[in-house]
Amino acid sequence: MPIVTKGKSGGSAAVPQGAAAGRTGVQPPAKPATAPQRPAEAAKRPAGNAAASGSAAVGAARVSEAVRSARSTVTSAAARGPRRARLNLKRIDPWSVMKFAFAVSVVLFIVVVVATSVLYLSLDAMGVWQEVNTSLQSLVSASGGTEAAPTAGFRITAWGVIGTSMLIGAVNVVLFTALATLGAFIYNVCADLVGGIELTLAERD
Repeated sequence: MPIVTKGKSGGSAAVPQGAAAGRTGVQPPAKPATAPQRPAEAAKRPAGNAAASGSAAVGAARVSEAVRSARSTVTSAAARGPRRARLNLKRIDPWSVMKFAFAVSVVLFIVVVVATSVLYLSLDAMGVWQEVNTSLQSLVSASGGTEAAPTAGFRITAWGVIGTSMLIGAVNVVLFTALATLGAFIYNVCADLVGGIELTLAERD
């Protein structure tokens, strides 16, 4: 079919369809180029960098705020001084006191026996006990005793010294344990009457 076109003078002319298409230069739509996408990618990259820098700034602000709060807490604690707490010792468990006292008395018993043995052996190596025994024999002879009396009389020996210390230590174990337990009972009765001992606990300066 011929196509009618209007010219500048207002006339119309019939133009073949092929010629009209060639003159108007109608072309099929071209494919979009990939070049315009580069600015978009370039725009996205600064946005990511800006987000990363913003998160880093927020993290730094939080750290600085935490440091400021810690400093203020330390400063206020230093200005306030050491904390103090008042407590009342209302009751002492007699069973725990008895166990503790028995353990302490047994340790003291061992210490006394070992110390006595070491002291006796040291003085015996220096010849002190021999001189003491000789002096005792001289005193007994001067007082009018017989010659057999000093040999059968009192003499300082190792078994005598160590045995005496063991006997004293055993008595000390029994007495110390019993007195400590009795003291716990007495304290509990007194604490019920007067309220116990008041303790003030404080931090070091």
